[in-house]
Amino acid sequence: MKRTPLFDGHMASNAKLVDFSGWEMPIHYSGVVDEYQTVRTRAGLFDVSHMGRIAVAGDGALPLLQRLTTRNVAKLRVHESHYSMVCNQRGGIKDDIFINRVKPQEFLLCVNASNRETIVAWLQEQGSGAAGVEIQDRSAEIAQLALQGPASRSILVTLGVPGLAALKPRQCLEVKLLGAQALVTRTGYTGELGYELYVPATGALRIWNELLTNGKAAGLKPVGLGARDLLRLEMAYLLYGNDIREDTTRMEASAEWGVDFQKGEFIGRGALRQQTVGSCPSFGSARAAGAGGHQARVASPAERPVCREADRGSDQRQSLADPAKRDRARLCDQCLQSDRDAACHRHPRQGGPCHRGEAAVL
Repeated sequence: MKRTPLFDGHMASNAKLVDFSGWEMPIHYSGVVDEYQTVRTRAGLFDVSHMGRIAVAGDGALPLLQRLTTRNVAKLRVHESHYSMVCNQRGGIKDDIFINRVKPQEFLLCVNASNRETIVAWLQEQGSGAAGVEIQDRSAEIAQLALQGPASRSILVTLGVPGLAALKPRQCLEVKLLGAQALVTRTGYTGELGYELYVPATGALRIWNELLTNGKAAGLKPVGLGARDLLRLEMAYLLYGNDIREDTTRMEASAEWGVDFQKGEFIGRGALRQQTVGSCPSFGSARAAGAGGHQARVASPAERPVCREADRGSDQRQSLADPAKRDRARLCDQCLQSDRDAACHRHPRQGGPCHRGEAAVL
């Protein structure tokens, strides 16, 4: 099995290791439930270096990504990120990914571990012959840590990381972290305030250890993949291989919010467009479609795993129709933003407009 640069750190913390997509990864350290509670109440540090990191750069990078993904990459400004999907011609999901625009003509893609080789090959195949495109699999040279939980910001601020208070969800920032150049993102997979830390693989173990040492007073602990899955499940975030696969389309996964048909052609667009015929403009309603008068039904908010807000860049916000569930997740009733994130939550929970002055689109 393959090992991440943090393997020795996992061994030192008495992690229980398992085979995850061909990687020897920690499933837990102190226990799944304890680690879940740690992330919800304090902070947890995850090793997610098994995931793929692919750089796409050059004059042709934007046109290539526009053609291969379902969201409008041209809307991303430098140091912004968004969740998207790569589809085949039938609209089936080859992978769900995050795209970070780190420079005007340079993008860093985060892809699933099990799909890294597939996506690298797909990018190279589709970009073959295109002028001005450089595709580089940087997974081995960059490690990826995820610091998640209410105390995550204060831990990084204590270490001298600047600009975090202004860093909004789905934005990224290039900083120095413990003497190393790092890319800090806010894409999250737990529903908590948190940061992904892209650091050089050669110094990753030192950074891991120093983060745990410096964050100990704030309750920071290492957290394994077991708690990570529980955290994302509670937030109704999609998991590739479980909720979505290449024989699943975005529409079938109730993730049509992540398809921008207005941006122009992209691979899978025609098949996905066909699936929208007969669909409804709002949840819980139906209308006749097709010669046979087939009644197409769109899932209600209670059934749907994810929703979208009116502003761009608001991926992966789930629809929790049950007020009790919304209370437990501590989400804003008006816009489904987490009220643990002061940068995002600017109005009382009882009534009032959305914090951005826009209604949520459900």
